[in-house]
Amino acid sequence: MTTRAVRANDLECSHVLQTPVVLMTFPKVYPRECSNQTPGGCFQNRFEQIKNITAKVLPLNTVTNILTVAFNASEKIVESSSSASQAELASYGNCVLKTSEKLISTLVKPTVTSDRVSFTLPAVEGQVFMVGPQVTLNKIPRLDTTNSSVDIDLIGISKNNTERSAAVAFMSYVTMENLLKPDFFNTSNGTIKTMMSTVISVTLPKTTNTKLTKPVNFTFRHIREFDPNGSLSCVYWNNREWIVDGCSVLRTNSSYTVCSCVHLSTFALIMQTSRQSEVQNRTDMFSQSDSLLDLLNLVCVIVGLVFFSLALLTFALCQWSPLVNNVARINICISLLLAHLLFLLTQQFLSLILSQQVLCAAIAGLLHFLFLSGFVWMFIEGVLLFICVKNLSQISSKKRAVLSSGFLCVIGYVVALVVVCVSVGLVPEGYGNEQ
Repeated sequence: MTTRAVRANDLECSHVLQTPVVLMTFPKVYPRECSNQTPGGCFQNRFEQIKNITAKVLPLNTVTNILTVAFNASEKIVESSSSASQAELASYGNCVLKTSEKLISTLVKPTVTSDRVSFTLPAVEGQVFMVGPQVTLNKIPRLDTTNSSVDIDLIGISKNNTERSAAVAFMSYVTMENLLKPDFFNTSNGTIKTMMSTVISVTLPKTTNTKLTKPVNFTFRHIREFDPNGSLSCVYWNNREWIVDGCSVLRTNSSYTVCSCVHLSTFALIMQTSRQSEVQNRTDMFSQSDSLLDLLNLVCVIVGLVFFSLALLTFALCQWSPLVNNVARINICISLLLAHLLFLLTQQFLSLILSQQVLCAAIAGLLHFLFLSGFVWMFIEGVLLFICVKNLSQISSKKRAVLSSGFLCVIGYVVALVVVCVSVGLVPEGYGNEQ
């Protein structure tokens, strides 16, 4: 058994057309031909040309190049999907599915034992597994992509064919949900529908008897957060809508869901949640966020109190020169230390304080006064530093004559008190309200 894999980047149409095999079957499409067309018109033209490919077998590189062109065209549709109706989106999605399945079928070729082909593109991943009449496997390996996998009894299917051979093609579409939206899953209960998996497609190309011998199991990795209150449905696409006929959920957890289906088609996993549940989830999320913010606020305020205390002790006990006036620095620390301490106590006993309107107003006014006095003391410290730099030779006499400690305290606290009193007189409702 051999394995071939390829990764392809986005290519322009002209690059694809340089492949000799396609030149005979795939008409030339140049980007400028789409410049005067609507995205839908260009999309249809390109897919019509791909549909006209008559080659039964194509090289892997050619298939990936054409798929890249096809999905580039579908992305243009997605970008303009705001103006497209649901019927148009469904039609575009069907076109992409049929084209992809046709192209991947060209990777199937006769084999005596078994063979495997895989590829990964930005918009789609695919695997093809083929078995022949002399296959030695009891069962084929699980077909895996990044977000999904499939278990199918291909050996049993091959035994039901005259040629004793069969092939399975498995594709996982990364962006298909933009066309085949979860809202196409019609239910009568008005729930919110969320696509929980990538859209996958499983076919049996170039296999005469496609009857399944066993149900096929799909494992979907959840691509979005799972809601424990939500209802998961394994659905398949019937060209118009998502339906659940023939599919069921075997088991699920917060990360994966295993589905079982008795037929092959295009499948997905959709979660339904009630609108009330959605609102509750958002409320819980905000509550959790508020709790984290409260904890962060508590830690930061406590750390601030510790450093303010250390700074206050440093300025009060460690005066390295009698000519240096630490009054402003000490009072800055006192004002901010008391303000943060009061703020911390208020937060811890907020439920008790809210019922006391007068106490609440008094605390608000005191906080205003303490923070404002801190800013006034910062201004005084700036003035002292300016005088110190401006006139070093006269700084001592200046302090004794004009900037004594008592005079500084009057400025530092009286100015703040006057501002708070004026604020209370002009806007009394600004203190003690619920905010």
